[in-house]
Amino acid sequence: MLAILKNRTYRHLFLAQVVALVGTGLATVALGLLAFELAEADAGAVLGTALAIKMIAYVTVAPIASAFAERVPRRAMLVALDLVRAAVAVLLPFVTEIWQVYVLIFVLQSASAAFTPTFQATIPDILPDEQEYTRALSLSRLAYDLESVVSPMLAAALLAFISFHNLFAGTVIGFLISAALVVSVVLPSPKPSQPRGIYDRTTRGTRIYLATPRLRGLLAINLAVASAGALVIVNTVVYVQAAFGLDNRATALALTAFGGGSMVAALGLPKLLEVVPDRTAMLAGASVLSVGTLAAGALPDYGWLLLLWFVLGLGYSTAQTPSGRLLRRSANPEDRPALFAAQFALSHACWLIAYPLAGWAGAALGLPLGAIILAALAGAAVGISIAVWPADDPEIVEHRHDELPPDHPHLARAGRPHHHAHAYVIDDMHLTWPRKR
Repeated sequence: MLAILKNRTYRHLFLAQVVALVGTGLATVALGLLAFELAEADAGAVLGTALAIKMIAYVTVAPIASAFAERVPRRAMLVALDLVRAAVAVLLPFVTEIWQVYVLIFVLQSASAAFTPTFQATIPDILPDEQEYTRALSLSRLAYDLESVVSPMLAAALLAFISFHNLFAGTVIGFLISAALVVSVVLPSPKPSQPRGIYDRTTRGTRIYLATPRLRGLLAINLAVASAGALVIVNTVVYVQAAFGLDNRATALALTAFGGGSMVAALGLPKLLEVVPDRTAMLAGASVLSVGTLAAGALPDYGWLLLLWFVLGLGYSTAQTPSGRLLRRSANPEDRPALFAAQFALSHACWLIAYPLAGWAGAALGLPLGAIILAALAGAAVGISIAVWPADDPEIVEHRHDELPPDHPHLARAGRPHHHAHAYVIDDMHLTWPRKR
């Protein structure tokens, strides 16, 4: 897996991702503790609202940013967005009112909504080989898990000596180092094959996404992931400190258990995906999330919470890590930034549903009933994914073009009039998915 780090460009981008995520992880822990300081027992509702605002920024900003990104060099765009995020993080330690949390979270996450899809769409262009890209996805998943493992561990250690407000300094440092690493490499910036209007550029990724059966299945899996993930992210501090009466370090350890399970799954996925189809692995992971979220409705003590959070971490990584492979398979290179932006926006629309549901249901109805509601949502999402994502999902699809003349260049290798087969994606020549005959 680590052999792909020999690629200098990818190595620098991966390190940029790692340091930014460690800093973001420190901010996540600090934000949860800040919410508890400002609202105490209602911390889940406050954090749920703050994270819902984050999702609103992701859903609305990502498609718009992708439409304009093609006019700006990728490196310049990524560096500028890192600097914006660092500037906002500087202000977080000085928050004294709940509304200030909401405003800063929106600004910070709007920058992230432009940064992340552009970053993700760059990796397939740097690593065109399928196996290398799969390893990169697993490394990327491990990097994200640093936010759940290393950051809480580091936060727990630092909290023994400093106030949690000082954890935000790590966020600033992470974004600045990330910007420096991006500056150090040259990034490809593929251009669209033809000029497009702003509406077409803004909606193109979403239209490709919703017209592709495997991606409709992915969207349902995103909802299962969000349902279980929201339970962990929003209500861990409430379970640990309000229900079990423990401290900040116990909260950080619980988040570490979740991230540890996710890392274990990510390490094993490259080998697993060589023998198991993406669909099978992702549905298995989503099913684990559904059952595990239901079990959270009957947690007896902190020890069982640690074990269940580890299992949820396993399902979390298994369900979502292969998604990059699906996206890469489902678009031409020039459409990948738009498709990654669509995945970013639509997946976070699922979090926009799950975050406030986890926060407000937990606060108003109690943690057990809140977990049951989220488990029902995750279970329904798994069922929808099974229904809309065919088990037989070949990359090369035979199809026909009745609208084209037989001598059209696109049909040059057709074996029969108007018929041919190739790796099928939604584009200007293929506006809908062919029906099975």
